[in-house]
Amino acid sequence: MDTPVVVTSDLIAARACQARAEGQFDPDFADAVPSPCVSVCRMTPDRSHCQGCFRTIEEIRAWSGAGNGQRRAIWAALLARAGLPVPGELQA
Repeated sequence: MDTPVVVTSDLIAARACQARAEGQFDPDFADAVPSPCVSVCRMTPDRSHCQGCFRTIEEIRAWSGAGNGQRRAIWAALLARAGLPVPGELQA
C-alpha cells in the first residue's frame, strides 16, 4: 500500500487555520503568537526557505526573540511565500 504524500503547504495552511480559529493572530492576543513549525525542517534546494514552515533562515533565527507584531509579520510573509491566503488579522 502506498503512503499518502502530505503537501507541506497543506500542513502550514492547517496550522494557520488553527491559530486563527483560536484567536492567536489577533493584535490583542495576550500570549505569544505560536510558531509555524510543522516539524518538516528541511531547506529548499536554493536555501531560500524551509520546506515545512516556509520561513527563511533569518525568520527562523529571529523567531525566539520576536514580539507578537514581528511574529504576525513573519506569518504573513510565510503564508504569501507558500501561496496561501493571508488572513485579515495579519495584513498590515
